[in-house]
Amino acid sequence: MDKLKKVLSGQDGQDDDVNILQAANEASRLGWGTRVKGFIACFAIGVVCSVLGVCMLWLPRIGLVLFVVFYTLGNFASLTSTMFLMGPVKQLKKMCEKTRALASAIMLWKNNGLALLFCILQFLAFAWYGLSYIPFARDAVMKMFSVCLK
Repeated sequence: MDKLKKVLSGQDGQDDDVNILQAANEASRLGWGTRVKGFIACFAIGVVCSVLGVCMLWLPRIGLVLFVVFYTLGNFASLTSTMFLMGPVKQLKKMCEKTRALASAIMLWKNNGLALLFCILQFLAFAWYGLSYIPFARDAVMKMFSVCLK
């Protein structure tokens, strides 16, 4: 009924995008344990798809197409994983911040070696980014590496 009132008063369509994002955010009222499990599941699927895509890069003829498909699916699943931790609205807002502009605009050349290097760097950067949403996770990883390197 509210929708009909908005249409008749000429206010329809002004807040549709905001309402969709708010509805998605409200629908994601999950417990912390469920959020972490969703993050781990999506992140694992993303890594598997991305690694599979990188492996397909060197296949003759269809390798580049398979790389694009699997790597894109992997990135989509990985980005979805962080939405479990903080919600879709906050995630989209943080992705558009000026400090993340360079990371959002990385371009891959038609050089397999460079593509592999950038894929590895992207995996590492995303893992560090994802850990930033889990309290004390970065500190634990840094401590683990400092113990291993001694």
